[in-house]
Amino acid sequence: MTDTRGPQPQYEGYATGPLPGEREPAPGQASGPYHPPQAYPSPAGGNQGGRPHGTQGSAQAAAQAARRPRTGARTTPRTRKARLRVAKADPWSVMKVSFLLSIALGICTVVASAVLWMVMDAMGVFSTVGGTISEATGSNEGNGFDLQSFLSLPRVLIFTSVIAVIDVVLATALATLGSFIYNLSAGFVGGIELTLAEDE
Repeated sequence: MTDTRGPQPQYEGYATGPLPGEREPAPGQASGPYHPPQAYPSPAGGNQGGRPHGTQGSAQAAAQAARRPRTGARTTPRTRKARLRVAKADPWSVMKVSFLLSIALGICTVVASAVLWMVMDAMGVFSTVGGTISEATGSNEGNGFDLQSFLSLPRVLIFTSVIAVIDVVLATALATLGSFIYNLSAGFVGGIELTLAEDE
């Protein structure tokens, strides 16, 4: 197979001159590595050519680069919020906490009853009311109902202690049963959602 196009012209500029991507140095300018132009001048006493000019120049450059705080600016605290959901309540932990709280409530009830009885006895409430009830219920054969002997301090403390024990048992059982009911309802509706906030 022969070439019928004839002789092709030779491009002497590309054969002898530089490639299109290369730049020829201007006349009177020494050839060296190409440095792109800088948009901002380098700070005084800073680095030139990648070499520092003494420790004093580097310290000045660091001082200039350091950010100075604004004197009149006020920083407002940010509040981080997290949205959480109580998906399950452990019945064992609920039972322990409710048991301890009901015991504390029972002790407070007994102490409050004793203090209240002492205050009412010091004010003479039992003697006055007891005398009125004795006169109303008395007859020729008997003196009537004795309120002071019936509402004595030992009887009041025993009665209050029995109520406190019943309250401990009922409160613990109801709280544990309530945790089971909450777990069942949370399985259907997802539980109670809480939004917690933390101030920085």
